[in-house]
Amino acid sequence: MRSLVFLLLVSLAYTKIYDRCEWARVLKKNGMDGYRGYSLANWVCLSQWESNYNTRATNHNTDGSTDYGIFQINSRWWCEDGRTPGSVNACGISCSALLTDDVSAAIRCAQRVVRDPNGIGAWVAWTSHCQNRDLSPYVSDCGL
Repeated sequence: MRSLVFLLLVSLAYTKIYDRCEWARVLKKNGMDGYRGYSLANWVCLSQWESNYNTRATNHNTDGSTDYGIFQINSRWWCEDGRTPGSVNACGISCSALLTDDVSAAIRCAQRVVRDPNGIGAWVAWTSHCQNRDLSPYVSDCGL
């Protein structure tokens, strides 16, 4: 039991949870402002509602798939976790690559997701919390 608690504490110690403006700067630096027609504010809003800017966020879905990382990228379609039967792995990556503080793989995979016909609408959190809303408060005070 002590080992489990220790491992949990170690994994939490390496969790990167971005501040909203810090995350906006990272996204902008990585070319996400205007990517496929989606403003920086859309990406920041999406990330807040999906993971609260947490690089290690995971969510287990009722269909047996899991969502991973700051964008909550799904193992059924976009990454391989070795546990999701019939995984398509359209991003061609291990899901564990989406759980690191190096967000480059997560950003590349998010870019791949929005190239599909659903675009950013592939994320339910975006359609529920960001679509057709004034998103300017997500970036207005970030000095970008």
